[in-house]
Amino acid sequence: MNLHVISLGCDKNRVDTEKMLYRLKGMFDVTADISQADVIIINTCGFIEPAREEAIDTILEAAEYKRDRCSKLVVTGCLPQKYMDELIDAIPEVDAFLGTNDYDKIVEVVTGENKAYYNSTTPCKEITNRIMTTPPHYAYLKIADGCDNFCTYCTIPSIRGRYRSMPIDDLVLEAKMLASSGVKEIILVAQDVTRYGMDLYGELKLVELIRQLSQLDFTWIRLMYCYPELVTDELIAEIKDNDKVAKYIDIPIQHIDSDILKKMNRPSTEQSVCEVMDKLKTAGIAVRTTLMTGFPSESQEQFDKLCRFVESYRLRHVGVFAYCDEDVPSSKIKGKVPYYVRHNRAEKVSLIHKNNVEKYNQAMIGKTVKVMYEEIDYEKMLFVGRMEDSAPDIDTCVYFKAEFVDIGNIYNVKITGYDGYDLIGEIENG
Repeated sequence: MNLHVISLGCDKNRVDTEKMLYRLKGMFDVTADISQADVIIINTCGFIEPAREEAIDTILEAAEYKRDRCSKLVVTGCLPQKYMDELIDAIPEVDAFLGTNDYDKIVEVVTGENKAYYNSTTPCKEITNRIMTTPPHYAYLKIADGCDNFCTYCTIPSIRGRYRSMPIDDLVLEAKMLASSGVKEIILVAQDVTRYGMDLYGELKLVELIRQLSQLDFTWIRLMYCYPELVTDELIAEIKDNDKVAKYIDIPIQHIDSDILKKMNRPSTEQSVCEVMDKLKTAGIAVRTTLMTGFPSESQEQFDKLCRFVESYRLRHVGVFAYCDEDVPSSKIKGKVPYYVRHNRAEKVSLIHKNNVEKYNQAMIGKTVKVMYEEIDYEKMLFVGRMEDSAPDIDTCVYFKAEFVDIGNIYNVKITGYDGYDLIGEIENG
């Protein structure tokens, strides 16, 4: 029996998919060819409308295979957690729907003969074992689920529930298994990594978790999805001084204007965000952030302030998104920004960031940097890797020439040029 799995959305979803695969271990042969699958599992994202559209399109495409070889189609994740009733009626080809709290039932629904629908509100018991779907040298470690931030534009708390930290002992055990399998880089993810431990231990425990993970055989420990108000001086010092921690942090600040941040229900202010960014810059820590344009009531003046912030701070990586209308509290805020204005503003911020990157890349020519080798680009006929200041899949790459390299190893690469956001170089002897 062949199993084909599609995981959509964020890295947290990927971890959920990998743990479902472990629950099904030994029952199927996993195939990358959907046309050869007897069972198809689609783990969905339902965060915003484009993600839902992608999920629905993927489900409908998979449903076409039920006419031939495929005997069972299972849909899991955020989409059925929030829209179960609508999905049952709209897509009868699906044999089972599992919400985000019901992954422990995956064996039951895959092997059962009857249709099954679950979207419980009580989380299932987590497991530490998984079958990796990333390249062998890096993996994601989901340290918590749910969210307590309740940003006015976000549906995550209504889908994933309140914030729930995983016990440190369980995370260390899971990380040990990843390290023993050859993982060189472990990437900590959650809806809010910086809040880790508050619900479980009554205090922030991220630094303690990092220190315990640092005892394992990893080259880099990377932090994603941190919130600026919880990026403490202790955390900054740990990133700066701990040799195992990548000098990198992902902080989705969303905006810089204090009034917009307040309407987003974000506790940050322009001053507090700038203070954190200044501290990180002084510590030599690269920053990735996410920005939103066209939030309801965003004026031209507030948008111009955002542009000046991006131009001035020159953060290493910036993702820009136009506000998306959803059934969330922000939809009731007066002063809707027209669709085309939202997207034009996003393009303008992206262009400012692109100009910043070009200046950065020009300054890098002639320098030697450490690069973790990841794959080969056969079209360019070059090896591809990342510097410490870049995360996989979402950040910039380094294309370089070499005679022989091993995946996951780090090499000295001299930068000779750049192509758009990415750098180009050649490996140095020795």
